[in-house]
Amino acid sequence: MARAARRTAPLALVGALTLGALAPHAVQARTGTPDPVPAIERAAHPLRSTAPGGDTRDLRPMGEMVGDAKVVGLGEATHGSHEFFTMKDRVFRYLVEEKGFTTFAQEVSWTTGLRFDAYVHGGEGDVRELVHKELAKTPWDTQEYVELLTWMRTYNDKHPDRQVRFLGDDLNYPELGHELFDGVEDYVRAHDPDLLPRITELYAPIRRLSDGDTYMGRPLAERKKLAGQAREALDLLKERQPSAGGGKFTWALQHARSLSQTATVYAFPLDTADGQRDAMLHRDRLMAQNTAWWQRHTGDKVLLSAHNAHVSYESYDPRYPKMQGAFLRDRLGKRYVSIGFTFDQGSFMAQGRDNGKWKSVRVGPAARGMNENTLDKVRLDDYFVDMRSLPDPARAWLSKARVTRSIGSGWPDGPYKIRLASSHDILIHLHRVTAAQRQSQ
Repeated sequence: MARAARRTAPLALVGALTLGALAPHAVQARTGTPDPVPAIERAAHPLRSTAPGGDTRDLRPMGEMVGDAKVVGLGEATHGSHEFFTMKDRVFRYLVEEKGFTTFAQEVSWTTGLRFDAYVHGGEGDVRELVHKELAKTPWDTQEYVELLTWMRTYNDKHPDRQVRFLGDDLNYPELGHELFDGVEDYVRAHDPDLLPRITELYAPIRRLSDGDTYMGRPLAERKKLAGQAREALDLLKERQPSAGGGKFTWALQHARSLSQTATVYAFPLDTADGQRDAMLHRDRLMAQNTAWWQRHTGDKVLLSAHNAHVSYESYDPRYPKMQGAFLRDRLGKRYVSIGFTFDQGSFMAQGRDNGKWKSVRVGPAARGMNENTLDKVRLDDYFVDMRSLPDPARAWLSKARVTRSIGSGWPDGPYKIRLASSHDILIHLHRVTAAQRQSQ
């Protein structure tokens, strides 16, 4: 949406009628670092809306930017803003209908992904209850995700020959789902029954700790032992891989891998800074591994939804040594494209440090010197830009670390110094955001 109020007659006439006069941006350029705003403004594409539905012609340039990518990471600058969530819904619909994408991936548990995927393929249950059950401990227990799943199910009802799917690429929190244990044991029972007693023995104590919080509360020595058992079960299954492969084995092995991934994360000393850092490195690696596995084995093009940080090529926080986006670029090369979000002002849902409850938080316009302050000078409220194709001075400006909002589940958080052009390929900037519509506390 254009900011007509900023296009005042005096500014327009200065450039058109005064020979040799300097426009305001040029004056700033004379005083120091070249101002990137004119170049960004020339390259920017206005967004008609952040709400799904309606005309999508404004997204066609984004489709061209995405090109032939197999996985597109789409971030969020907060974990609780309505416009970030609805824009993901809108972009996914466009990619499905115009670019052949068929999977929506989210940084939620592998277990949750299986349950959401079953729902969008006609599974039983109320979607609101399902979202609340699976996401109550996450930022995404919201009306926006109810509407996304509802659209996916409706799309599948109308397109029996071209189904969309939901992937949870993260470790199994808050629950290690029975579907994973059952998937492995049922396969072994049918194809390698001699292995079943050992697999069942290895998994039995892990099954009893299916609740993630209870699991993480166990002594470290016990968690390390359980991680070893999950790895042994995975290795035993790998040794029985049929020569011809096979879909049932492939999925059983992935369930076993997911169980081992989760047990490995839980086996780090999570009460220490080093343990947390190692766990987060393993987590970003496993999310990339699961996303790449899904794309390879299904052939689907994937829209990957996560926080800006997790779809990024760079880490700005030493607690996160390497991000999912960097791991995906290692695996997929330019078949992975990263899209980040920024915003100037507005509100979001976040958990307070006092009681952990979700509440709406409001922030004012970005301060001078912040990335968002400069990006918001572009005379469009909401827009996107391909940072890869910007002229060198503008790209260099966006490649310098500057204070930028990057807000997770808790508040306060940040701001951090982020190199936007080094972190993402494409940037979506929104002038104002509002709090997501959380279902409940």
